Amino acid sequence: MNNSSPQVQSPSSGKYHFRNQFEDYTENVARPHIQDKTVSATTKITAKLAAKWDFTFEELKNWTTTDYSVYTGTAGVGLLLLRKDPNDMRNLRNIRKNYLQMEQLKSRRVTFLCGDAGPLALGAVISHRLGDQKIFDFCVRKLMAFVKVVKNTGSDLPNEYLYGRAGFLYSLLYVNKQTDSGPFSQSVIRSVIEAILNSGEKLAKHLKIDKECPLMYEWHDSKYLGAAHGISGIIYLLLQARIYLTEDELNTLIKPTIAFLSTLRFPTGNFPSSIGPGKQDKYVQWCHGAPGFLYMYCEAYRTFGDRHYLYAAEKCADVIWFRGILKKGYSLCHGVAGNAYCFLEMFQTTKEEKHLYRAIKFAEYCIDYTKQREEYSPDRPLSLFEGISGPMYLLLDMQDPLNAKFPGFTL
Repeated sequence: MNNSSPQVQSPSSGKYHFRNQFEDYTENVARPHIQDKTVSATTKITAKLAAKWDFTFEELKNWTTTDYSVYTGTAGVGLLLLRKDPNDMRNLRNIRKNYLQMEQLKSRRVTFLCGDAGPLALGAVISHRLGDQKIFDFCVRKLMAFVKVVKNTGSDLPNEYLYGRAGFLYSLLYVNKQTDSGPFSQSVIRSVIEAILNSGEKLAKHLKIDKECPLMYEWHDSKYLGAAHGISGIIYLLLQARIYLTEDELNTLIKPTIAFLSTLRFPTGNFPSSIGPGKQDKYVQWCHGAPGFLYMYCEAYRTFGDRHYLYAAEKCADVIWFRGILKKGYSLCHGVAGNAYCFLEMFQTTKEEKHLYRAIKFAEYCIDYTKQREEYSPDRPLSLFEGISGPMYLLLDMQDPLNAKFPGFTL
């Protein structure tokens, strides 16, 4: 393997990932794969895309589940179908009727990925495209009904992506971005952001770390750091919503918190999954470790323009390249497809072909993936975040890499 940067292995190297057998980027190696800043029509990804879609769609047609979430249920398949044909009226009606189950929502969870807010947000977007004002208004009202609970900082609602305030904030921002009307006002979005910031400040002061780290969050009594349950994901979303933040909040809350988090990096370049004793250098996946930090650093670079954030993101990218072919499989949450999106994020940030090439190689791994490579079978093998729908979403996004977005995470 021709590596462009030195490989740093973890103490548990090989336990969680396979050795990356792909040759790393050089102009000559990448030339057959990339043309005009996009994936060449002759690559394996493009050549096998139609057959992969047909296979995936056939598998999904026979899936029955009572789970209606985006993360592991029917709404996730709906999001995939929306990505495939975003403006086809028949497809939109099919998604709304068969995959969102908006009339049956009952979990009361407030988030996009794991709660009612995901199907409702998708329902609002699809109804807007269909010109169905009645159902659009229904979805918006249902989402608005959550606001009172979300902005109550005295409740036990967490702040993270999967089950907390960040996941709800994403839902509001997603609907506003995908619709002309932008139904959620600045004051509503500000109220959610203020609840997230106030919660983070409160815990940091309680822990007496607020001088060095003004914001801190926990989930199930653990101070998680990764994208799914932790602070890197929360900060990433706040930075994506920076037009709703004040300069003071960005400079006195967000910036020093990122600086503190940067001190937690392992010598290998990876990050622990949480703060506390016994932390280990184990995971390199979207939900834990370097991938979540890469997104945070890229958005910090876009926000503040300081290149040291870009260098920090580059370090994360190298860790993901060397340790990102995971034994857990090819899923979005804790697999190779999720890690491939990190390279797309780097490509969009830097426009450097090295990152697109790396994304292509990880996507090729997903195309060639077989159960023989699998050491951990997913509980929901057809779902968006644990099963085959996630890699399929990635392969569709690879056709337009400069506009690819990690579903339910990147706006």
